[in-house]
Amino acid sequence: MRTTSRYRAVARMIVAIGVVSLVAACSGNGGATGGGDTGGYPDQNITFVVPFSAGGPTDTVTRMIAEPMGAKLGAQIVVQNVEGAGGTVGAGEVARAEPDGYTVLMHHIGMSTAPALYQDLGFKPLEDFEMIGLVTEVPMTVVARKDFEPATLQDLVTYVKANADKVTLANAGIGAASHLCGLLFQTAAGVKLQEVPYEGTGPALTDLVGGQVDFMCDQTTNTSGQISAGEVKAYAVTTPERVKSLPDVPTAAEAGLPQLEVSVWHGLYVPKGTPQDVVQKLTEALKVALADQKVIDQMAKLGTAPVPAGDATPQVHRAKLEEQLGTWSKVIADAGVKAS
Repeated sequence: MRTTSRYRAVARMIVAIGVVSLVAACSGNGGATGGGDTGGYPDQNITFVVPFSAGGPTDTVTRMIAEPMGAKLGAQIVVQNVEGAGGTVGAGEVARAEPDGYTVLMHHIGMSTAPALYQDLGFKPLEDFEMIGLVTEVPMTVVARKDFEPATLQDLVTYVKANADKVTLANAGIGAASHLCGLLFQTAAGVKLQEVPYEGTGPALTDLVGGQVDFMCDQTTNTSGQISAGEVKAYAVTTPERVKSLPDVPTAAEAGLPQLEVSVWHGLYVPKGTPQDVVQKLTEALKVALADQKVIDQMAKLGTAPVPAGDATPQVHRAKLEEQLGTWSKVIADAGVKAS
């Protein structure tokens, strides 16, 4: 009789263990859509790929939001710079990465220009990525070495027209935001200049400060410090309104070149097929980061601000990308520019 009771007790224990295991397995798989067990996401470090050089404006924005996003997700975010070919090398690597939420791309306006610039791009922005949300729209500045002769933007236009064969316009390579802004400047001014490409805006700005090149377009996140310190000459910002952190710098429209209007929007992407619950977690973490007062203050010092919470969504992000693809395909076709 006692032996039978022991057998029954053991049997009840086995059944109980089996039920617990089954519940755990079901809860682990219950939230996943699009493949994989994502219930524990994230359970390892997340890599944010920046397709441009360290210290550049996109890298700066990425590092601002990485810490608060990681805190919300409960994981460490590691920023990795994979530069080359106007951001297409890093973007291509992310497009081909495992769609598990552990490889995230931060890209800017260049995502919308690459298809028009590169014949063999290797990825399709709308088809090979899931959008997480927009991050910020950064104004551009037209800046020059501090001893450059022209005093105003109108003076600059006059000067470059008269000296087109010897004026140097720096950029971070074909497809980079600085290159696109430079194209718009040349179109608006009606001039073709000698362009000097660099591997990133960081080294380009360093050479500008050092007087090795004459002028360039660059984002306020990269130029505000040098402008405030008097290390470069600022002609204009490329947004409809003046930038609060640079109150003395006129808009391009105020300075007589209204055609020169462009801002550099940034967004986060993951590979196509990433489970939608993972996308949602990343979007929620992005919104938390953009509402973080430290991030807001850091961006303000660099002449920009987080997008409104309603824009930090996959839907708004996709609509922005679709609209910008159409806009820039025409601009680039009209300029006759192609990347090799």
